[in-house]
Amino acid sequence: MDNLDRAILDLLRQNARAGYGDIGSSVGLSASAVKRRVDRLVADGVIRSFTIQVDPAVDGMSTEAYVELFCRGTVAPDELQRILQGVPEVVYAGTVTGSADAIVQIRARDIASLEDALERVRVAPNVDHTRSAIVLSRLVNRSRD
Repeated sequence: MDNLDRAILDLLRQNARAGYGDIGSSVGLSASAVKRRVDRLVADGVIRSFTIQVDPAVDGMSTEAYVELFCRGTVAPDELQRILQGVPEVVYAGTVTGSADAIVQIRARDIASLEDALERVRVAPNVDHTRSAIVLSRLVNRSRD
């Protein structure tokens, strides 16, 4: 991957629907050269998918919280993943360093739905307790995945 590939990725992050010609004008390549590079990035697994981002407020999922998850004993990441995938309101989860075992991002319709999702996480085997912070306003929202 070179600097042109990185520039193409940056432009696709901003607008996944951008045309190859528009991208080419920005990076100094023809549309067909951009298409070949994008096809190669897809084939190589650099680009995993093309997607959309929906405004959570419009989608009815505007209540958001970050939750630290603390487990009893040692719990494998695969087990945490299995537990958290069963809660559809969980939009992100990752293992972390520090005293918590994982950090979880939850989006729900309202506080009652958030509480219900949190309870489903709390009652899972091996979960000792959680610590939550409800998001009041989003200040920066970049996708680098």
